[in-house]
Amino acid sequence: MGERVERVDEHDEVLGVVDRGEAIRRGWLHRVATIVCRDPGGRFLVHRRPEDASRFPGRLNWMVGGAVDVAESYEDAAARELAEELGVLARPRFVFKFLCAGAISPYWLGLHEVVVTEPVRPEPSEVARHGWVSEGELAELVRHRAFVPDAREAFHRYRARPFG
Repeated sequence: MGERVERVDEHDEVLGVVDRGEAIRRGWLHRVATIVCRDPGGRFLVHRRPEDASRFPGRLNWMVGGAVDVAESYEDAAARELAEELGVLARPRFVFKFLCAGAISPYWLGLHEVVVTEPVRPEPSEVARHGWVSEGELAELVRHRAFVPDAREAFHRYRARPFG
């Protein structure tokens, strides 16, 4: 049995517990927590996924994250993923969530934000390379084919939100 997640409906209400691989294969909604990392100067962390990654190998992304575990909140999942993928111990702030069509499968994407003040220690199986870019530089990168499609949609929603 693989990774267990909560299958949810179009209102993000739990329907039951399923295998994440099955949820993806069947197009069942589940939850994913993502984190946007900024430095104290306001720059964004951008990373390239490893070439051997199971999802979006070699692609660029401006978010880190992963599936929300069973009975886990978006916020708890975001803090866990931040620690696992970047070695950063912090409590990301929830910004918004939306129903993402997904390049692989649909899901609820919970986007969080954190200002990173400590050194980033990326997990090599998740992050091949990383760097900090301005919002303008990120907007240019988002246009490239090498950018993860779901991350592109999240970026446009992030920039369009009120007071953002």
